[in-house]
Amino acid sequence: MFADLGHFTALSIRLAFAFVVYPCLVVQYMGQAAFLSRNPQKVLNSFYDSIPGPVFWPIFVIATLATIVGSQAIITATFSLIKQCHALGCFPRVKVVHTSKHIRGQIYIPEINWILMILTLAITIGFRSTTLIGNAYGLACITVMFITTFLMALVVTFVWQKSVLLAAMFLVFFWFSEGVYLSSALMKVPQGGWVPLVLSVIFMLVMYIWHYGTRKKYNFDLHNKVSLKWLLGLGPSLGIVRVPGIGLIYSELATGVPAIFSHFVTNLPAFHKVLVFVCVKSVPVPYVSPEERFLIGRVCPRPYRMYRCIVRYGYKDIQRDDGDFEDQLIQSIAEFIQMEAGDAQFCSSESSSYDGRLAVISSRTIQSSSSLIVTEREDCDGIESIQSSKSLMLQSLRSAYPDDENPGVRRRHVRFEVAASPGMDTGVREELMDLIEAKEAGVAYIMGHSYVKARRSSSYLKKLVIDMGYSFLRKNCRGPSVALNIPHINLIEVGMIYYV
Repeated sequence: MFADLGHFTALSIRLAFAFVVYPCLVVQYMGQAAFLSRNPQKVLNSFYDSIPGPVFWPIFVIATLATIVGSQAIITATFSLIKQCHALGCFPRVKVVHTSKHIRGQIYIPEINWILMILTLAITIGFRSTTLIGNAYGLACITVMFITTFLMALVVTFVWQKSVLLAAMFLVFFWFSEGVYLSSALMKVPQGGWVPLVLSVIFMLVMYIWHYGTRKKYNFDLHNKVSLKWLLGLGPSLGIVRVPGIGLIYSELATGVPAIFSHFVTNLPAFHKVLVFVCVKSVPVPYVSPEERFLIGRVCPRPYRMYRCIVRYGYKDIQRDDGDFEDQLIQSIAEFIQMEAGDAQFCSSESSSYDGRLAVISSRTIQSSSSLIVTEREDCDGIESIQSSKSLMLQSLRSAYPDDENPGVRRRHVRFEVAASPGMDTGVREELMDLIEAKEAGVAYIMGHSYVKARRSSSYLKKLVIDMGYSFLRKNCRGPSVALNIPHINLIEVGMIYYV
C-alpha cells in the first residue's frame, strides 16, 4: 500500500494492490462494519475491540510494524518528491545520496531527514493528543486525494488523449464523494487540522521563491551572453593581454559565452592564452563510460584558442580533484584538434556556426593517438609538482599551503609532448604546442559568484522575494556540486551582481 516507484516497478505495485492489499482492506472494513452493527457503543476503538482475544497481541504487533512501514514510506516518498522538485528547479539544492546503483529512485537526503525528525517531535510534543494528530492526518490525506483526482483528470485529457467530457465525468463523480469527506475534515481545522495547511503554505512559498529567483537568474545569463560577433571583432587577442596558462570557465550554459567572462576581462584586461568553457551535466544513469564523458567543441576560430567542454557524470560517479580531470581534458582537446583537422565537415563550417558543434571524445582511444606523447610519474610529497610549475608565485603559494588534507598521497603527474610527425599540418602542430605550453604554465578554475538583486524600479513584493527570500535561501543551501571538487589553490571566483 505504501510502495513507491523508486523502490518497486509499476507492475509489481499493481499486482500487490489488486490481489493482496485491496481484498484485505475490503474484508477488514467489512468486519469492522459488522462488529459495529452489533456493538455500536464501541465506535471509538472499533479496530482493537473487534479483534478476538486469542489473536489480540499478534495483531497488535503486526499493526505496530505496519505503522513503521507507513512511516518509512512517507520518509522515502518525501525524498522522492524533493528530488523531483529539485530537478524541476523548484527546491533549493540539497545533498542527494543514491543508495543503489541499480535503482535510481533509492535515495537518501540528510537535510530532509533532519527536518522530518524535528517536525515529528515538535508536533508530538506540541499536541500531546492522538486526536489532534489524527485530525491533522485526516485533513492531509483527504486533501491529497482531492488534488490527485484533479491531476488524474488532467492525465486522462492530455496523456491518455481522451475526451474532455470523460475527464469531467470522472472529476465530478469522485469529487462529489471526496468533497463530503473534505468538508467534514475542514471542520477540524481549529482542532489540529491547521498544521498541514501551515506546512503546505511554508513549503509552497519556499518552492515558489526558489523557482522564481532561479528562473530570473537563468534568463539573465541567457539574455546577457557575450555576442560571438563581438568576440570575432576583437581579434584573436580579444583586445586584452593573453597570459600563459589554461583558464577553465565554469558555466551552466551549454552554448554561448557567459556574462562573467566579459565582466572579468572588463575589470581585469588579461586572460589565459587557452580558454575552455566547461559545463558539468548530471545524467540519469549510474555511471558514464569514459568514452562518452567529454563533449568537445570550438567557440571561435582556431587562432582564438577558445574551446567548449561538456562533462557528463552519472549520479554514482565520483568526481575527484586529483589532477586526472585536467589530464583527460587536455588529451580530449588534443584529440579534438586532430580529429577536426581530418574532418571536412568541421573544416568547412562557417565561423558563426562554431559554437554548438560538439564531438564525443573517447578517453580510452586517446592514448592510441600517435601525435601526442604522454609520460607519467608519481611522487609522494608533491615537491616535484611544485617545482614543475613555471609560475614563481604559484610555487610560493603551493609551498606555503601544502596539501594537509591528504598527506603522503601518491599523485600521478602527466607530461605531454608532440610527436615528430612529418605529415602533421603546421596549424595543428602549433595549436597542440600552445595547448601543451599552457598546461605546463598552470590551470586556473574560474567560477562566477553571483548576487541576485531586484531592480530599483521593481515593486516592493518583488524586492521582498528576491532581496530577502531568494538571497536567504541561496546563502543557506548547498553550493553547486562542481565547486566541491575544484582545487582551492587554483580557484578564482568572479563576483557579479545580477539585477533582475
